[in-house]
Parts: sequence; structure tokens; C-alpha cells
Amino acid sequence: MKRFTQRGLMGVVGQSTFIIDNLRLADGRQGMSLSVSNGVIVAIGEQTAQLSSPRLDAGGVLILPGLTDAHVHLDKAMILGRCPLCEGTLAEAVRLTAQAKRSFTAEDVEARGAQVLELAVRAGTQRMRSFVEVDPRAGLRSLEGLLRLKRRWSGLIDVQLCAFVQEGLTNEPETIDLLHEAMRMGADLIGGCPYTDPDPVAHVELIFGLARRYNVDVDFHADFDLDPGNSILPEIIRQTEAFGLGGRVTVGHATKLAAFDPDERERMARSMAEAGIALVVLPATDAFLNGSRDNPMRPRGIAPAAQMKRFGVDVALATNNVQNPFTPYGDASLLRMAGLYANLDQLSTAADMHSVFEMVSTDAEKITGMLAPPIAVGAKAEFILVAAETAEDAIRRNAPVVAAVKRGVLRLWAPLAPLIIPD
Repeated sequence: MKRFTQRGLMGVVGQSTFIIDNLRLADGRQGMSLSVSNGVIVAIGEQTAQLSSPRLDAGGVLILPGLTDAHVHLDKAMILGRCPLCEGTLAEAVRLTAQAKRSFTAEDVEARGAQVLELAVRAGTQRMRSFVEVDPRAGLRSLEGLLRLKRRWSGLIDVQLCAFVQEGLTNEPETIDLLHEAMRMGADLIGGCPYTDPDPVAHVELIFGLARRYNVDVDFHADFDLDPGNSILPEIIRQTEAFGLGGRVTVGHATKLAAFDPDERERMARSMAEAGIALVVLPATDAFLNGSRDNPMRPRGIAPAAQMKRFGVDVALATNNVQNPFTPYGDASLLRMAGLYANLDQLSTAADMHSVFEMVSTDAEKITGMLAPPIAVGAKAEFILVAAETAEDAIRRNAPVVAAVKRGVLRLWAPLAPLIIPD
């Protein structure tokens, strides 16, 4: 594969009219050119001698739609320095973060969130659903900061904000008033966490009631352990159907699915698919927080996303947390996350890799409702360039993203640095 060159770079980044030559298309065609005029794709085909627009040489890299991250926590990212870890457990992570967010300011949340968005954009993400905690400790400060961040970064990434209850609802009824205000301020959907509430069933019902009142989607954190008993999923399925919200409900984590016996897992998956409930698996967090550290044979602790998808469930892989007590590392790279998941679930074939790529692209788009424009003549120019031959290859090698076009504008041009090999 040829290296990227910087021919014509000056004056092109930030522009909405340009030509990119020497592209590889997803269908395998090579040496193709793509012309953008006023932010719209006007031609895709063989290279031409047209000189009216500035040109960039892609050097044979792959063009793909930008990626979609269906589950991130921008508000509590990058706080690891404030929260010294001792146990590495879910209970500790919830406790330490609850303490830390008392001191969050809107400005602090916006600044830390911007760090994650920059990482994500450089890694090819162009759409994101972020949770934002609303409760008596955080108030609405985190939401204020992320609403500003959403507006400021709108030319680079679409951000959806989920007003989220992390630490219970029936035990803190004042949170309900905050959720009403969050929806009035501009939150896009609502989320809950039944396993932290003393009355999980009532928690689920309250969240569904708010969702129906504001006509928004629902996203739950659910079943985050490896005990196959006491799953909340049957209740979420029942209430999804009772409230008529099929196709608008997502559950994150759901690691109990890994502990179910095979028949029970298939029954649950098919019930979720029939009810229209999607699943988002968070490989880094789920693998870090599950399983006893004293047991070298501890389970991987993640829901079997590939199997759930085969049973008909809409499934995405996502980042979740970045450098905080829930996940003390991370770079917001969905290609890296997809590769991590494929490794943990021992997937290997080209078909496996293709399915996993869909979990950070088309499947995640469907779950969030944020659809990428097609790479086609007449469509708004929104895509990334990846130093790989196929999408499957991009996952296997965690390929670098070398360019990004968003809202018709070239936003990133980061050619691979030349490697000098001695004679």
C-alpha cells in the first residue's frame, strides 16, 4: 500500500470543495477518485485530469463511513487521577465516582469531554451517544457542560445526550424533578440503572413513564454481574411491550447473558429481538470489572455479542468509560474496541470481522438512530479514510484513521509518517 502524501494539503483542510485521488472502495476497486463540491459528493470514479479543485493523494487507503459509538460517559471521563483505585470493582467505581462528581463543574465536564471527543474524532468516530448523570450530587451541571460541548463540536461529531440515573431513583425521588428539567434543557433521551435501585422494577417503570411523556428513547444499564439469577431483562421486555416502545429501548452491559445456560440465553435473546430491545456490549469495562481477580481462570465477563446478533438482537460495541474507576484506560478508538471484543470472544473468520465491524457502524447507527450518509453521488460528504484494505483488515490491525470528512468539510488529514528503512 502506498503511503499518504501531502500534495495539495495547504488550504484544503477546512474546505468543502476538493478531490481525493487513489482511493480504495469497499467493493475492492482501487485507484478511484472522489470529488466533493460545496460539501456534496459529485463524482466517484476513475482519476481524471480535472484541475479546478484542490487535490489530495490518498495513496490507496480505504474509504468507509464514519463510526458510531453507542455508549460513552463523557461527563465522568478522565478523572482517574481524582479517584485512586484499590479494589477494581463495580461497587468501588460507583462509590468513587459518586464522590468525585460532587465537585464537577460545567466547565470541568466540558473540558474533559472535549479530550475524549478529540480522541474519538481522530479515531474515526462521527456519531456518539453519551450518558450524563443527573442526580442530587451532579445536579444539572454536567448536562450544562455537555450541551455546550455538543454545540461546539457539532461540525466534527454528532452527539446524543442521555439524561441518566446512575445511583437509584426510588431512593432519591428528587432526581425525578431533575430529569424533567434535563429533558426541558435539551437531553435527547433518558436512561436508568435498575441494579443500583432498591426497587429495580419501580425504577424501570418510572424511566419508561418519563420516556413516554417526552416521546424519547430509553437506554438502561442492566444486569451488570455474572450471577445468572434475578435478571431485570424480563421486566424490561414486559414494560417495553406494555409502553409500546419497541425499537426504542437499549440495554447496556447485560453481562448476565454470559452466565445463562445456552437455552436460556437463546430464549432471552429471541424475546429481546421480538420486543425490539437492542444490546450494547462494553468490552473494556465489562472485562475489567467482572470476575474475581484471585482466580486466574476468571471468565471474560462480557455478553456474547456475536451470538446475540445471530439470534436477531441489534447489537453494538462501544467505548463506555475512558480513564476513570470503571475503566482505567482507553483512547475512544472503536476499531481498537472491536478488535478487543473479537479477541475476547475468540472470533477469527472474515465473516466474524465483518459482523463485528457492523457493530461499530451500521448496527450502532440503527440503535442510536444517527444514520451515516451513504458514500454515493449526491450525498452529503461524510466519511473516513483508514490505512487498511478492507473493514475486516482495519479491525485486525487496528488501522490508523488518516482522514475525516464531516458535514461536507475536510476536518482531518493525517497521512502516515514516512518510514525510512536502511539499505
